[in-house]
Amino acid sequence: MNASESYLLSRQAALFAVLIAFFPMAAVAELARLEITHREPWAGGREFGERGAYERLRGRAWFEVEPGAPANRMVVDLGLAPKNKAGRVEFSADVEIIAPVDLSKSCGAVFYDVNNRGYPTCLGTISAGGEHFLMREGFILVYSGWIAELLPNGRNLVLDAPIARDKGEEITGLVRSEMVVSQRANRCSLSGNSGHGSYEPTMSGEKEGVLTRRLLESDPRVVIERSRWRLEKSWPVFKGSKSVLPKVELILDGGLDPGAIYELVYEAKNPVVQGLGMAAIRDLLSFLKHSGKKMNPLRLEPGGSAARYAYGFGTSQSGRLLKMFLYDGFNADEKGRKVFDAVMPHVAGGGLGFFNHRFASPTRYSTQHESHLYPTDYFPFSYGEQKDHLSGRTDGILRRARAARVVPKVLHTQSSSEYWHRSASLVHTDTAGRKDVALPPEVRIYTFGGSQHGPGDGLARPRSRGQLPSNPTNFRPLLRALVKAMDAWVRNGVEPPPSVYPTIASGSLVSWELKASGWKALPGVSYPGVIQQPALLDRGPEFISRRRATIEPPRVGPSYRVLVPAFGPDNNEKGCLMMPTVAVPVATFTSWNLRDKSIGAPGELLSLQGGHIPFLRDKDAREKAGDPRLSLLERYQGFELYLEQYLAWARRLVKERYLLEEDLPSIERGPWNREKLFE
Repeated sequence: MNASESYLLSRQAALFAVLIAFFPMAAVAELARLEITHREPWAGGREFGERGAYERLRGRAWFEVEPGAPANRMVVDLGLAPKNKAGRVEFSADVEIIAPVDLSKSCGAVFYDVNNRGYPTCLGTISAGGEHFLMREGFILVYSGWIAELLPNGRNLVLDAPIARDKGEEITGLVRSEMVVSQRANRCSLSGNSGHGSYEPTMSGEKEGVLTRRLLESDPRVVIERSRWRLEKSWPVFKGSKSVLPKVELILDGGLDPGAIYELVYEAKNPVVQGLGMAAIRDLLSFLKHSGKKMNPLRLEPGGSAARYAYGFGTSQSGRLLKMFLYDGFNADEKGRKVFDAVMPHVAGGGLGFFNHRFASPTRYSTQHESHLYPTDYFPFSYGEQKDHLSGRTDGILRRARAARVVPKVLHTQSSSEYWHRSASLVHTDTAGRKDVALPPEVRIYTFGGSQHGPGDGLARPRSRGQLPSNPTNFRPLLRALVKAMDAWVRNGVEPPPSVYPTIASGSLVSWELKASGWKALPGVSYPGVIQQPALLDRGPEFISRRRATIEPPRVGPSYRVLVPAFGPDNNEKGCLMMPTVAVPVATFTSWNLRDKSIGAPGELLSLQGGHIPFLRDKDAREKAGDPRLSLLERYQGFELYLEQYLAWARRLVKERYLLEEDLPSIERGPWNREKLFE
């Protein structure tokens, strides 16, 4: 190097030092500390083929985020959270990992299960009946706390998030708590769940709160005298860990009536910065994928991570969280890197959630009868951009991810119950319910026909809370095949099987009212006269822009139009992806059920449930009962023809990649002795 080059380099270094001093580079926060406190063999040390044995790790992660960083600006009230000396906001979360003991034997992908109210769901929803499918595939399962309102009990995964304050002063605001019980009770948690906390009422809030009762959502509210009720508060502690929010219970003289809707509107204080739950997921996964630090439990020797890919799975509430995660821009970490390579929001329907708001309550969800007015079903409903015909806004769930170039592969899976209970048609129609909308190229939708929100085990059981026996359809094998397809899509660029869902253009997506639906009246069966249909709600001028409600209960505007799968000749649904039990049926499998009078509000939708109405054996029995559906013997003439068609459908699904070959034996055996049905 000559003298002039040396001088130039020294000048450049000096100039860079000056620039750093006057214009400091934006600090990038990350997971600050991950401590594993418990490690044990999983499944008794059983080995899963080439993947070997797995182990279970439990611990806690501590995070720091900078409020001014672009990646964090969507976190509501983050600027009002307490800060450390570095100007960052600190918080922590429980973490659990189930991974191969020898990480080099993993498939290189984290399967992140967004826990549902503190408890993971993937092993029961995907692996059950599949001989530990996720382990045999070599996935590294990761769970972590993201909900701050949960009361810690040592088993659930909890987020410890800070309380927002305005210059050190308590923040107050309106909160609405809705409660519905299925049996007469003298007390009830304001959260609607005994394991969840609630926002603490102020002194004036407790004194001046308004408690009302109504039987149906559309009924006028009747005020309950203040002298008849009181609130009881406590802060549960588990092994020194105090709940972020208190447990608040309503105690009502004379008790709460089954099925009736009780609503308390009161002034509360101390909102949690709940949006940090999504930042925690983002930063944990970014750390596991990219950090070479020794505290990374997925670190490979001599360096690097076993986690090359990250897939997100969430059931119901957790599926809505994945959609909100994308919508609020969290799929880019603080360095702009993609967090989830693919996501599978399962039974999320058209909903987002009450996840990142002032006085957020992430465990709330909207149904036709219960909790109807919570902010969970609201625009945007679809992944691609579209215009809301009611509000005039244009938006889409993937809008921020696309702008940041971090759009993941999306496999949106749902039971057909979501059309009745979770506004699912709005995922793939315009907001007026008049036309189908095109899916973005990264999105697939699969609707499992003749099923309910939670998978059954194939066994029909007597009715309990509903007017019909519960829907027994087991769609877990479809999920397993689609997980394999998702992995191949990300890893090898292999397109998954085509989307399957009902459409307006094909005539398989129709109005839900009786005359338009194609439903044939059945003796002793009541068809629904109601459906979950979200409306444009007014919670005040700050709710859209700042996510702060100033009007509770909200003012109810016009409704969005929801549609349902059309019914075929046997009252089973059309246009959906069908398991063999539904495609070659021995019954009608409804995606709706109505509340029984024993739990109150009879005739309203039984939340998230479907039903089951068997076919009669022969023509004489059918005609005697007045049943318009063909009997078993009229359809199949006997068990042999039925079985032939059943097996043919199963093999067709394998060929089209909607089922795995390995699941065929259990599907062929079936969950019950079907031959007896024909005797």
